[in-house]
Amino acid sequence: MDSPILSGASQAWAALGADSSLLDRVSYGGPSGGLPARLPVMELARATVAVCSLAAAELTSVRTGRPVPRVRVDDEAVATAFLSDRLVRADGRAWSTFAPLSRFWRATDGWVRTHANYPHHRARLLAALGVPGNADEEAVDAVAQAIAGLTALEVEETVYAAGGLAVAARGPEDWAKSEQGVMVAGQPLLTTARIDDAPDRMLGGAALPCAGLRVLDLTRVLAGPVATRTLALLGADVLRIDAPQLPESQEAHNDTGMGKRSTTLDLGEDTDRRLFEELLDAADVVVTGYRPGALERFGLTPEALAERRPGLVIAQLSAWGRYGPWRERRGFDSLVQVATGIAELEGSPDSPGALPAQALDHGTGYLLAAGVLRALTEQHRTGGTRLVRLALTQTAHWLVHDLAPAPGEEEGFDAEHWLTETDSPMGRLRHALPPVSYDGGPVNWARPPGLWGTDAPVWGGA
Repeated sequence: MDSPILSGASQAWAALGADSSLLDRVSYGGPSGGLPARLPVMELARATVAVCSLAAAELTSVRTGRPVPRVRVDDEAVATAFLSDRLVRADGRAWSTFAPLSRFWRATDGWVRTHANYPHHRARLLAALGVPGNADEEAVDAVAQAIAGLTALEVEETVYAAGGLAVAARGPEDWAKSEQGVMVAGQPLLTTARIDDAPDRMLGGAALPCAGLRVLDLTRVLAGPVATRTLALLGADVLRIDAPQLPESQEAHNDTGMGKRSTTLDLGEDTDRRLFEELLDAADVVVTGYRPGALERFGLTPEALAERRPGLVIAQLSAWGRYGPWRERRGFDSLVQVATGIAELEGSPDSPGALPAQALDHGTGYLLAAGVLRALTEQHRTGGTRLVRLALTQTAHWLVHDLAPAPGEEEGFDAEHWLTETDSPMGRLRHALPPVSYDGGPVNWARPPGLWGTDAPVWGGA
């Protein structure tokens, strides 16, 4: 039997500034045991996918002139998609989502979690702790010994000062009392704004809500790429742009690169900067996922973008929010879980725990896509350059404080129902099917991911 309208979807849909009566178009079903946790992770997952699907259906109605299609949210499909980074395979090969130095460590007074998946983060972590850059097995022992002699906050401050990533484990009460925690609690789930009076771009008729739209994807692991992967599913021409000096995992791209093309440009180099500006001149949406301050030096503030390309939809994602003492810190889902008390809530008296998926990343990604879709709908109605902002910490606060588990959750779960295979440049690729679904909508991406960074810096068909 379908569940009633769920409070999580109602909250998120209200945050998006949408018509609450459209929630009647959504129904729910399927076994919901795929994301077991103490916190209402399944509710977060289904709610974010529901509002993303409904926003896609609403924009489809705008472009076709037909009634808003019905949305069906299948919990099993949702759970599989939230685990997509762990389920992807290339010719049967799995990959580890966390490197050996990305883990919990015991400090003198508690726990600390580090993130060192990328070589530059690993090098900074080792340098901050005075550990030689040895092989992983030796480095693990040396890092453990170094951290064991420091407090968790000493590790956090030392590693961040060196440009690395380490966060002391806090309880939810400690986070709530901190300056950053207080500021997060005062923020809504997401924010939307109209920042000028640029004229409506007049979206033409199209079967897919994002058909004909061009999206510049300046995001990295994991929430931003999930959002732009969803826009690609819905018909957008998505071009991901990375700096050539920042390495990326092909394995991660195998999951989040579905439907997109990928290139590299150095915005600090004149020729590449001109190429970027040419791409921007024809873009409809710009999505950024770097820490606040990282892209501003390239003239990528919302105001500067709006001046150069009036009528854009601009979506910005950060880990800690664009406010407070942590606003310029680097961050990832696993670190946000540790800082905000989620790791303590999901752990035991002996050690911290973790959510069953990178749920903050995935959930924020679907909310980000929903924000872009709703901005396009509102832009079609009244024009204006539009701005959407989200942060992983705001999603974390929603999960811990505002969501409640839905009644009657089922134990059954079989990811195989929602996995498929396709040929790709990396071999035979197994991947999760998209959970975003509405009557008449796409059921899979039009193209598999390619080799990261190897596409030409041009729009599709150009």
